[in-house]
Amino acid sequence: MAFVTLVRHGQANGAARDELGYDRLSELGWQQARWLGAHFRDAGEVFARVYSGTLRRHVETAQAIDADCGAPVMQDERLNELEYFAMAQAFEDQHGVPMPGDREAFVAHLPQLFTAWREGRIEGVSETFHAFETRVGDALREIAEGQGRALVVTSGGLIGMAMRIVLGLDMRALAHMCLAIENTSVHRLQPLPTGLAMTQFNALPHLDMPARARMRSHL
Repeated sequence: MAFVTLVRHGQANGAARDELGYDRLSELGWQQARWLGAHFRDAGEVFARVYSGTLRRHVETAQAIDADCGAPVMQDERLNELEYFAMAQAFEDQHGVPMPGDREAFVAHLPQLFTAWREGRIEGVSETFHAFETRVGDALREIAEGQGRALVVTSGGLIGMAMRIVLGLDMRALAHMCLAIENTSVHRLQPLPTGLAMTQFNALPHLDMPARARMRSHL
């Protein structure tokens, strides 16, 4: 059993209103990931395995971090994000809850969306809440059972779901956890005989300095 380090991708295209438009790193996102990679190397962090989702922003972030584990990055679709934009549009069409236009609206919107999704009140979604929860749990347990420390580059929704699985979060707490997760933040899980335990959440050691205070981002 080995520690699992989860990293959220760098800043993507926050102005997008669909999955495809969002799925690419901004210039800041590339820089955030390069800084994180430099931090890992300076701190002597050694990963035996590196994983990422298959989305462009995951792959680009893993490339920019450039963690030398002596093997190619293993891409796994189970590490991909939930389809937020498509689900939010369906939620608006079916229940009249508008897609949020700013962060303040997003804070109010996400708990409503997650609750409706879990209760099966959004029709036509590509994945049920239960299926998302199951694939996240299965992927993390499989990675944790491997040999040596693992680095996993993924998305905020998946990291939030990992925290729900580990901590038993309800819908409101899950949504709040997701809203707190910053770009290129670091989260760590420790495998125990009784399951996974969280040892670190939302750390930003590579941005935690005055000169980079404005380089932090959420979207």
